[in-house]
Amino acid sequence: MFKFRTGAFAAACMSVVACGALEARAQSGDFYAGKAITLLIGSDVGGGYDVYARTIGRHLPRHIPGAPSVTPRNMVGAGSGTAAAAMFTTAPKDGTWIGAIFPGVIIGPILDPKPQTLFDPAKFIYIASADSGTRVCATGPNSKVKTFADAQKQKTIVGASAAGGSTRDYAAMLKNITGAQFEIVSGYKGTADLFLAIERGEVDGLCGLDWSSLKAQRPDWLRDKKINILVQTALEEEAELTQMGVPAMWGFVKNDLDRKAAELVVSQQIFGRPYILPPGTPEAQVKILREAFDKTFKDPEFLEDAKKSRIDIAPSSGETVQDLVARIFASPADVVDRAKRIIQP
Repeated sequence: MFKFRTGAFAAACMSVVACGALEARAQSGDFYAGKAITLLIGSDVGGGYDVYARTIGRHLPRHIPGAPSVTPRNMVGAGSGTAAAAMFTTAPKDGTWIGAIFPGVIIGPILDPKPQTLFDPAKFIYIASADSGTRVCATGPNSKVKTFADAQKQKTIVGASAAGGSTRDYAAMLKNITGAQFEIVSGYKGTADLFLAIERGEVDGLCGLDWSSLKAQRPDWLRDKKINILVQTALEEEAELTQMGVPAMWGFVKNDLDRKAAELVVSQQIFGRPYILPPGTPEAQVKILREAFDKTFKDPEFLEDAKKSRIDIAPSSGETVQDLVARIFASPADVVDRAKRIIQP
């Protein structure tokens, strides 16, 4: 004969009922009614990632049932690793916190010889990416280096952030696999400081800069031809840059293993502006937020706002990003090992 302890059985039933009710509320849209969503941005105010996140945050509430408020909050540090750690360890796992982080943080544990252990990017829940971007190397108007061929022949001083940041890692990658004579000066906080360094003549230029960020933050440089675009880095060429005569990096890479390693590094650009949820977020909230991002990216009012903010929108769904991250973390060992080495100065 089976014996039940009445109190425990009742508690279990109540738990199931409560969970079922929470799931039903989320699916019906009641979950977000009256709530506030924190949009945690892992970059400085005014940077490219900040501009993207705040523009999206202005329009996202209209597409979430219950119309919650969205409050941006910046948390800088470790190339957005600080924000990623907060999302993994302390953020509520109920769909009320969304993280906007750098793609380098996602791929970092594969490429960093001494990876951090505060979070596991493969366990994040990905809800969208706003852009599938192309990155460039560029020099200022006073530099003698006007083309990538010039950079392969003479010393070129390029400014960069810390290890793990695209400006440091991409400069090192191009130096190591193409023979570009880059002298890398690290330690700049971000692109705003790097732009000032170019204007002051401290450095010739920089690499690993998102093309969309350059257009958004320094449109006058492009308009007035105050900048030389040396090379573009992406899995597929950016038509706008190709029409401008900017070569793709692949024509300068001769070794097959180097090419595969570079493809691993560059694959992060497919999720160029990723948005994440903590592991353990209920499926109902994940579904709601993925659909909300999809609808936002198609919203004419949002697209007009994005145009005014000079940001490109080439979105990827949360499911697409989730699948790509899983495939990246399953890369062959020899390719991963080479990728680790080519991003070291």
